[in-house]
Amino acid sequence: MMYTSKLPSKWKGTCQEGQEFNSSLCNSKLIGARYFNKVNSARDTQGHGTHTSSTAAGNYVEGASYFGYADGVARGMAHRARVAMYKVIWDEGRYASDVLAGMDQAVADGGSLVLASWIPNDYTAAVGTSTLLSSEGFNLISGTSMACPHASGVAALLRGAHPEWSHAAIRSAMMTTATELDVGRNFTAASPLAMGAGHIVPNLAMDPGLVYDVTPQDYVSLLCSMNFTRNQIMTITRSNMYDCANSSSLDLNYPSFVAFYDKNVTTGAMLTHRFRRVVTNVGDGRTRYEVKVTAPMGTKVAVWPQSLVFGKKNERRDYYVDITYASDGEGMVSHGSIVWVEESGKYNVRSPIVVAPTSGGK
Repeated sequence: MMYTSKLPSKWKGTCQEGQEFNSSLCNSKLIGARYFNKVNSARDTQGHGTHTSSTAAGNYVEGASYFGYADGVARGMAHRARVAMYKVIWDEGRYASDVLAGMDQAVADGGSLVLASWIPNDYTAAVGTSTLLSSEGFNLISGTSMACPHASGVAALLRGAHPEWSHAAIRSAMMTTATELDVGRNFTAASPLAMGAGHIVPNLAMDPGLVYDVTPQDYVSLLCSMNFTRNQIMTITRSNMYDCANSSSLDLNYPSFVAFYDKNVTTGAMLTHRFRRVVTNVGDGRTRYEVKVTAPMGTKVAVWPQSLVFGKKNERRDYYVDITYASDGEGMVSHGSIVWVEESGKYNVRSPIVVAPTSGGK
């Protein structure tokens, strides 16, 4: 994959020189590099940042294999994406202030997406996505930090296909079109607490039918409900445009449902948790959806209305969910789902449901 020398017009970053790292090492693929420390450079020392960024946005590499197995062409998820690296942790340790400074600078530089992945004692952050794979250094690794660049790469692809979508809409599309997995350790079924929404299906995420969008004020309302002060909220938002005067809610418009209970409450006591959600039609213009519910074991789930009718694209509809369940002295976790099925069967918009004890339960 070849790139022109012209960089994106919105890019305001730089290639910062440092120990064993000259500015000439940046190019039309690796367009920026910064580090947040008094010494050293943006150069990777353990390979973890290079690995994750290559997974997210590495170019085509011929002849890649794992010790001779699976010989072929390797590439990152969003191989056309450009990359800027921000090194925020060192062999000696890390400071949270460096991590936050790196993320702030990445946004200020004009990065579209921020990938932050880590291993014990090592943080690595990249904007957009990452560098070239090396056929000599190809490796197979599993874990959270390996899953993160795959998801980030898919998000970069969706950002390119739908530049009008918010980050929340992209997240929603990836979650509601994921396939439900039934795997886990010791041959036990994995719950959403272990697998999240499931396995990402990029082609389905490109056209999800409905999305759960979230505005900046929605996030502020969440902070308000968590008793953040006005000064704390301004520190986070860097703006005085938002406040707690209009709303305060723990019920973020997220594409999943978690109902907590205190397992110290008298066993058998019935509890009800109500949720409100708003979905936006990003699929076909005029359409209708019907709800399909799989209630978690020991619960009753009521959804109303049970049908959502859209007259045009980008129209919004809200619905409510009541989850009724009994307090369980054993602290059991149960799970199910809500699926909005489009009348032609083209779209199945799935949201996981989890009923679980609070972390403070004894």
